[in-house]
Amino acid sequence: MNYKPLKIGKKTARLPIIQGGMGIGVSRSRLAGAVAKAGGVGVISSAQIGYDEPDFEKDIQGCNLKAIEKHIKLAKQQADGGLVGVNVMVALQHYADHVRAAAKAGADLVVCGAGLPVDLPGLVENTDTAIAPIVSSKKAASVLLKMWDRKFNRTADLIVIEGPKAGGHLGFSTEQLDDISGLDYDNEIKEIIKEKEIYENKFGKEIPVVVGGGVFDRSDVEHVMNLGADGVQVATRFVVTEECDASDKYKQAYIDASEEDVAIIKSPVGMPGRAIRNKFIHNAQQGNISIKKCFQCIKTCKPKEIPYCITQALVNAVIGDLDNGLIFCGAEVGRIKEITTVPALISELLGNIR
Repeated sequence: MNYKPLKIGKKTARLPIIQGGMGIGVSRSRLAGAVAKAGGVGVISSAQIGYDEPDFEKDIQGCNLKAIEKHIKLAKQQADGGLVGVNVMVALQHYADHVRAAAKAGADLVVCGAGLPVDLPGLVENTDTAIAPIVSSKKAASVLLKMWDRKFNRTADLIVIEGPKAGGHLGFSTEQLDDISGLDYDNEIKEIIKEKEIYENKFGKEIPVVVGGGVFDRSDVEHVMNLGADGVQVATRFVVTEECDASDKYKQAYIDASEEDVAIIKSPVGMPGRAIRNKFIHNAQQGNISIKKCFQCIKTCKPKEIPYCITQALVNAVIGDLDNGLIFCGAEVGRIKEITTVPALISELLGNIR
């Protein structure tokens, strides 16, 4: 299959592949810069990105904003002209500040999910940063694009469709995740593509669509391309690369995981999440996780009601304290057997494109 470059607004990625944003600290400048250099779109996650800054516990917001700027700069230095984006969760308390900081620092693209980014166009106004919502249904795409049209006279530069096999937080109910085959998700993808064509015609511009969630090998890439997608978003497979920012123990957990180790968990964010079953998840389900500090991460968080602190759980995981950490993953993690490199993975997925 011949793949076209991915045109995102006024910017172009040589290859139609986006590395999904993964927090906390799993996709920062090292991974994003490597993907961008290889021709794809490298994506930094802004979620508690400053977790290892010296004053993080004293100034969480300040450290996160500082780290957003720092990691965009580092990724761009590595990218050799490739595109570097930032994933910002709408559910974050300081979502708007993170978007503005990313745009100010020169992010080529801001990708927003975990909620509908209804005000995103206004947050990047008068910048060159392209905008991409993450949606999981035609309904979400329709509502958001209609709202952006009416309120901002603007539309998306890219749309990311995240299917039910994605990792981390999921835009589906637990009941839907229990019967993924019954969702007929291929048809949902086609319907979202039809919906965005309305706004392509109205605004006289291309709005490429990339599909993520369970994209594991070249056959998956070809499958979604044949549905009408312009590219793919891949996250889980990029974790097990030499360039990924996570600890070696985190990567080894992916290699060791089997299909039976994958669980759908209840996240403090208020959405289902997909993760690797471990001692931490067992203790959380038994109510044995104590919350020592609130890290002011999620808008809806109520520390007295949640089963655990998601910031602390994700930080523990990324630094290698797996027994006390939450390890998000995609549905196909059990198929991963070895460490690879970013260029080798992209060649495996897309072929030896130059």
